[in-house]
Amino acid sequence: MRVGLARHSHGAGTGDLMRHSGLNQYFEHLAERVTQWTGSNAGFAAAAAIVVIWAVLGPVFAFSDTWQLVINTGTTIVTFLMVFLIQRAQNKDALALHLKLNELVAALQGASNRMIDVEALSEEELQVLRSHYRELAKLSRAERHTRQSHSVEEARQRHARKLQRIASTQPTGK
Repeated sequence: MRVGLARHSHGAGTGDLMRHSGLNQYFEHLAERVTQWTGSNAGFAAAAAIVVIWAVLGPVFAFSDTWQLVINTGTTIVTFLMVFLIQRAQNKDALALHLKLNELVAALQGASNRMIDVEALSEEELQVLRSHYRELAKLSRAERHTRQSHSVEEARQRHARKLQRIASTQPTGK
């Protein structure tokens, strides 16, 4: 599926697609390996060792501007690259999480299918949904049983029926 989309959207030929796909896979593999290593004990130990070595070399270089520039430049470059690696990892994790949640919403009877791919909605549409779910939360807080409501519409209907029952069972004050 990804191959067909890549060819269609980029207009690349089969050879270009193979090179692009191979390069993409290489960078994906490299990014995953670097992300795993930098998040490991060995990665932290290496970073700490670099800082210690730099600090120990301070007197050798008389704490010069060049000595300071080395660590500043190094940390700036690493930070710059890590921002992209971290964002890539978060994007992939968020996509996987959204797909899992979409599967659960699609599979659960009574779940609102409006929530599938909700992350693709505009901010305004998300605010409308948020207000519905806030109303649902307000109604559910009034419930004695925590598993009573499934959707805003069902909660409203149940709430209205309850109010009708209460009103019909109470004696009239006249």
